[in-house]
Amino acid sequence: MSFSATGSPQPVDEPVPDFTPEPVALLRPPGGLATATTALLALSGLYALLLTGTGLYLGFALRNGSYPDAGTEDGGTLPDTLMALAGLLEIPLLIVTAALFITWFHRVHHNALILGPDAVTRSAAWAIGGWFVPFAFLRIPYKTAKEIWSASRLRGPDAAHRPVSTAPITTWWLVWIAALFANRVFGILHDRADDADGLATAATAAAVYGVVLLAASVLAIRFVRGLTAMQIAKAAQGPGPFAAE
Repeated sequence: MSFSATGSPQPVDEPVPDFTPEPVALLRPPGGLATATTALLALSGLYALLLTGTGLYLGFALRNGSYPDAGTEDGGTLPDTLMALAGLLEIPLLIVTAALFITWFHRVHHNALILGPDAVTRSAAWAIGGWFVPFAFLRIPYKTAKEIWSASRLRGPDAAHRPVSTAPITTWWLVWIAALFANRVFGILHDRADDADGLATAATAAAVYGVVLLAASVLAIRFVRGLTAMQIAKAAQGPGPFAAE
């Protein structure tokens, strides 16, 4: 308040409080990433099926003496070529599939922080970094996945969360861990093979790995599709629509 020359009070402009709302986090659509991830997982499953068939055939043929020079240092037989090719094809396929899967995983974690923040205890960084921590990667992504799953559960008419089994997460995770170990066993046996018998053993291990990888791919597809559907359905209940890509 100030006064004019006549002594009468004059109003003074006071600063207007800034009521600019803070930016609100928006849900990000997981459907497109889920579709692409599912397609690559299906391709990984096809590779696993081919690996299983190849391993069974080579194991049978080698044990029957069809390729006596296979597995030796100078061996350039069909089994040697097929086993080497199986390893070369796997590397780029699994790298691309893993990259897309983790990108999708980060997306649904972001949504979980909005859909059910009380259920999520890990930051967005862990949705990616947890996959690369030695030894801890065997546990952190599984725990994070369960938190995302819990946060994405639908609410019933009484506003309480509907119970949803976490079996799709547990079965996928256990089989995926088994696939990692089966892959390791296959790699060790293949590297140590120095004759036809050794390569036959590696081929059998490749077939076993193919079966486990196929199961892991199918269960991963089930997990991706199920969690994505849950988030889309819960977004329809609130807090609102997905942001545009």
